[in-house]
Amino acid sequence: MSIGQSMLAEFDHEMASTRTVLERIPEDKLEWKPDPKSMALGRLAGHIAEMPSWASVTLATDSLDLGSGEFKPMVATSRAQVLEAFDKIVAESRASLASAADENMMKNWKLMMNGHTIMEMPKVAIIRTMVMNHTIHHRAQMTVYFRLNGIPVPALYGPSADEAMGAAA
Repeated sequence: MSIGQSMLAEFDHEMASTRTVLERIPEDKLEWKPDPKSMALGRLAGHIAEMPSWASVTLATDSLDLGSGEFKPMVATSRAQVLEAFDKIVAESRASLASAADENMMKNWKLMMNGHTIMEMPKVAIIRTMVMNHTIHHRAQMTVYFRLNGIPVPALYGPSADEAMGAAA
């Protein structure tokens, strides 16, 4: 089994949990944010939907320069838009991960801004941190947005306060 194939069960689990959160996006709150410095809920949803693409991008390239001006971040206009983009991105990234050669997974990859290296580490570490962990981080952030807006928080690693046995959802 390759390194990429060994990561598939975790990838599938985290992406399924992430989809569960994205399914609860309140379309009437896409502009809402808890603080002026925070992302609006629609931008956060778009960020979460796009994050798994780092797996396929990382495996297909040796670097990414965020200062190139080519990337236009997704801002959610609807739940359906986010879910459609997320499902497509997850399928593409899963296929890239499943077919990744161990040699490629161990190559260094760079994240840059206008030619300056921000971070550099093996591709396997980028996938773990910038795909898995970073997605989990922002997914948790979104559940806080939900809690602050009275939206039931889904169970992710066990029951949530909203979905515990006997709790009213």
